[in-house]
Amino acid sequence: QVHLVESGGGLVQAGGSLRLSCVASGGTFSTYDMGWFRQAPGKEREFVAALKWSSGSIYYADYADSVKGRFTMSRDNAKNTVYLRMNSLKAEDTAVYYCAAKFPGRTFDKAELYNYWGQGTQVTVSS
Repeated sequence: QVHLVESGGGLVQAGGSLRLSCVASGGTFSTYDMGWFRQAPGKEREFVAALKWSSGSIYYADYADSVKGRFTMSRDNAKNTVYLRMNSLKAEDTAVYYCAAKFPGRTFDKAELYNYWGQGTQVTVSS
């Protein structure tokens, strides 16, 4: 069983930055695909970013088109932590952001494939 805890959300003005963190406990963290999703009020949960485990310490990153060039996902296996650095934030980035983990696989942008989820952290961007 993997337990995920997000932090770092908050209120920020448009154009500002935030860094979200997600600490994992349990399981073999280094081999999990890790993802960030978000859900705005009245909308479905959507993919934001993922780091897909390849082999050893090699990971591949992928991002939703809406955040490419603005968001960067990273991980520190020594700390069992993944991060989401969000720059140039826009009002439409406002949502609850969730960290998720799954066993390695080819697909990593589908929420239903993830096995473990954090409780979420609220990000609000004021325009």
